Amino acid sequence: MSLSDRWPLPNHPDVRDELLAAWDRPGYHDLLHLTEVLDRLDQLAAAGADVDGRAVGLAAWFHDAVYDGAADDEERSAQWAERALPPAYADEVARLVRMTAHHRPDDDDAAGCALSDADLGILAAPRDRYDAYVAGVRADHSHIGDDDFRRGRAAVLRELASKPHLFHTVQGRRLWEASARDNLDRELEELGRD
Repeated sequence: MSLSDRWPLPNHPDVRDELLAAWDRPGYHDLLHLTEVLDRLDQLAAAGADVDGRAVGLAAWFHDAVYDGAADDEERSAQWAERALPPAYADEVARLVRMTAHHRPDDDDAAGCALSDADLGILAAPRDRYDAYVAGVRADHSHIGDDDFRRGRAAVLRELASKPHLFHTVQGRRLWEASARDNLDRELEELGRD
């Protein structure tokens, strides 16, 4: 199935095409990232997580639609969703997109928990994919000097590692928690040596 075929609103192909064009860029926040987030939402649903396929799927399509390494990327992505989507979806999708700025959904927010887990699932990737992800994140932030990037990246990883759980759904924890912790520990150790 092509990525175009995974668009949840078939009556709005213009929005899909604008999003596909936006995601078609170098770095980590690219079409592969979108595909992987959608794949992980499918994995969570197959494992029994409560995933509202349409709202969460739309939020996946929009969550990094605007990405240039700025502090307001998620906000601009959310605003795009509010402008582009039918009223039945706009507010919820924008809310979910804004949540990805911090990945701290409320425990009773099933949609937020699923999207957060799918987005952070890259942390559990096999080593070669994880290393490619890290290189992509570095490319996304190429405007930042090496020392500042290392400090910022280490701070982000330490904040993630300090959470009791990286993943908010039971299914996400079962699928990805142990591998993600291993990857975080390894990357933090490597950042400490640089």
